[in-house]
Amino acid sequence: MKRRTLVGSIAAVAAAAAAPGTASPRRIGMSDVNRLNKRFAEIIASDHRHGGQLGIEQRAAALADEALNLQNAGSATQRVRSNLYASAAAFRSSAMWAAIDGRRYDVAKAHMREAQALAEMSGDQAIKFRIWSHAGTMYRHMGRPADAFAANDVARNLHLTRRDPLFASLGLARQGAIHGAAQDRTGTRRAFEQAQDAMVRADPTDYRPVWMLAFYDQAELDSLALSAHLALGDYSTAEYHAHRCLSALRPHMIRSRAITTTRLAHAQLAQGAPEAATATAMKVPAEAATQHARVTRMLQEFGAALRATAPASSTVQTWTEHTATWRMAA
Repeated sequence: MKRRTLVGSIAAVAAAAAAPGTASPRRIGMSDVNRLNKRFAEIIASDHRHGGQLGIEQRAAALADEALNLQNAGSATQRVRSNLYASAAAFRSSAMWAAIDGRRYDVAKAHMREAQALAEMSGDQAIKFRIWSHAGTMYRHMGRPADAFAANDVARNLHLTRRDPLFASLGLARQGAIHGAAQDRTGTRRAFEQAQDAMVRADPTDYRPVWMLAFYDQAELDSLALSAHLALGDYSTAEYHAHRCLSALRPHMIRSRAITTTRLAHAQLAQGAPEAATATAMKVPAEAATQHARVTRMLQEFGAALRATAPASSTVQTWTEHTATWRMAA
């Protein structure tokens, strides 16, 4: 992946500022920032539809470079420059998230490092929160709970979380998911109770960035609780949160619906209901089942567990025939 180094970016900006003027330099303004913000909203929408795709990662990375290139394209106020760095960090964090969602963790870590540096230069607390919170999720998926706690704590300790209970709620809910992965029942329960309380206290009229408004709500809180209780082996509680999540998910959350449906199937199977679990798993759309790395892996694990639970049964045959149609559609 071709990427400008941050040191090179800073040097180029300084050189451009020091160079003698020849023609009237272009004035970079908030209209340029607003144009980038519209492209960012498109990236967010694409992520919620498809998730984890290499194309989303590549588009987001290219837009991060475009935001940085504007630093060199003309004169700008410090406010505009800070917003350009924030836009670049936002795009890079979306590239990071697409790589995490696609289980491309080495690439995700490279995006993370650049996103973190850009966020520092922007001074934007919200994008810092997003990047460190994503880092916590990445390490949780990698099976590294100590690193997940450390990264998520950076997000949770930002001043923003004391000012806005909704950011505090998201940090606590992701902390609860990490506690679940670490097999800490007490920590899981406490974190989700606090996350729920913080969500209730959040003022819905407060300004928040588009990425936050697009995904964090009661459904996402229940999705994280589902993940935690599934990891703990508390399958009935996991099923409860799965149903709550599915009933509250907004229509654009296509990727999240596929993940939640797959987790619900796992919870049902673990409770000794292979027929119901298989019927649930069959509701996952073929596109998500074959093109989303996390969903594909979870469905493969579901199939293996189903065969171990009910070998040679008609349910296994039904599932085998159903997955064959996915392969033909891929």
